[in-house]
Amino acid sequence: MSRLIAAVLGVLVALSACAPEYPDDRFVTAVHALEPSVVLLTMRVPPEKKRDGYDDAYATGFVIASGSWGSDILTVAHAVDGAWDMHATIGNTHRVAAHVVALNDDMDVALVRTPRANLPVVHVLPWRDLRREIGRDVGLLGYPIPDEFEDEQLGPATSLDSGRLSSIREGAIEVTLQIVPGESGGPIFLVDDARVIGIAESRFDDEHSIGFGLPIDDALRFLHKVDRVHGF
Repeated sequence: MSRLIAAVLGVLVALSACAPEYPDDRFVTAVHALEPSVVLLTMRVPPEKKRDGYDDAYATGFVIASGSWGSDILTVAHAVDGAWDMHATIGNTHRVAAHVVALNDDMDVALVRTPRANLPVVHVLPWRDLRREIGRDVGLLGYPIPDEFEDEQLGPATSLDSGRLSSIREGAIEVTLQIVPGESGGPIFLVDDARVIGIAESRFDDEHSIGFGLPIDDALRFLHKVDRVHGF
């Protein structure tokens, strides 16, 4: 009997050793894969009141192309339109100069460039495949209200939100994500394989659980017009 008990205990130990360390292991893996490509954009923008000289503004972006020449970052146009004195914080520690290369207000997408070379680049999932992904778990990495965290001396750090891909709409993906100011421009990604499916844009004012993103294929068409030299 003692041998049988020992054998059973041995099997249980072996099974526990094979079990994943986290029940959401795919999510953790996806976050670790994407986080090095996500950047905080800080800048100055025209003020709401003319008597003020400028407003400080923030957005999230992610690296879509990189090489010895520098790195290209995708974000939303509404956050960077008219901006100057822009910087990208990489890895939450390295702050480098950046500038807007091109933007499209109708699509709400912008291309930002920094001389920082050879950064990790995200992988994307084409639009034509997205309808088969409705209902899948998705995540968003970004920098919600970074000025509030700065005021509390908590330092810059990427934040994670999770939800589901709810619907594919005309020119937009609908997600159950509360897209907080500052997170606009961040990557919306599939949990299973960390592929980016959209750029976080906005949410309903009266229903914060419904968020929207620009489909990544729309962003790629924009890049095909403004950044062919880097492979688009």
